[in-house]
Amino acid sequence: MSERIFIDTAVGRLAVIAVGSGTPAVLWHSLFVDERSWQRVVSRLAEDRRLILITGPGHGHSSDPGHRYDLVQCGRAAGEVLDALGIADPVDWVGNAWGGHVGMRFATAYPRRTRSLVTLGTPVQPLSAGERARTLTLLLAFRLLGPAGFIVDAVVETLLSESTRASDPEAVALVRSSLADANRRLLRNAVASISLHREDFAALLPSLAVPTLMITGEQHSGWTPAQAAAAIASVPHGRVAAVPDAAYLVPLERPDTVVELVRDFWASTLTEAPRAQR
Repeated sequence: MSERIFIDTAVGRLAVIAVGSGTPAVLWHSLFVDERSWQRVVSRLAEDRRLILITGPGHGHSSDPGHRYDLVQCGRAAGEVLDALGIADPVDWVGNAWGGHVGMRFATAYPRRTRSLVTLGTPVQPLSAGERARTLTLLLAFRLLGPAGFIVDAVVETLLSESTRASDPEAVALVRSSLADANRRLLRNAVASISLHREDFAALLPSLAVPTLMITGEQHSGWTPAQAAAAIASVPHGRVAAVPDAAYLVPLERPDTVVELVRDFWASTLTEAPRAQR
């Protein structure tokens, strides 16, 4: 990857990496991991794109604003990153889970700055009561104990499919190291700000005016292929894809499939994007 730079934004000083050349594409990762979760797809996606990898607040080398923040502010921060890099052309947005939520907010707030949108493992519904209770319990335990074994195990089991956990120790190690290396306060703030207060995106979907691809893993219990198919029906220029043997972290778990889906989608939007942005 290219050199990491830091850009001051509405949600803190964010670490940013730019790779490749061509049409700009923004990549924003999932909660609990950082930009390394894209490492298996970067080289191929960068063949004809200038990839802008944004590390979200409270993760990796990024700071945060020192208080709660929301997805609207994250979308604004992405715009500030693009401004700082001198990128005025519309971007292809690719977001994993949290990154997909930021992408939806960015695309609706800045439709003329968005050429297309890909979400990966990104539920549109808020947390259920049970999910919220489990998240609160883990947050409290993480505050008291840090990355204890049972906490890390719970996150790994949520983010990675059973297939990945059984056959891909490198992916498991990446998730574990992301938690072990995390700043406890910053990560807790990120989860509380983004996950616990996740909004219901159903009403926002018809406002997505750009070509949109929703990808989810077939083993993603919080965002099943059936749920994604139902949601995409509300998106004017939307399509959906399901990836076998994957859960939340689809780009890490099944990189070849993701690269093929994304590149095919980008190619198909060459004629769709101008119409969608009128």
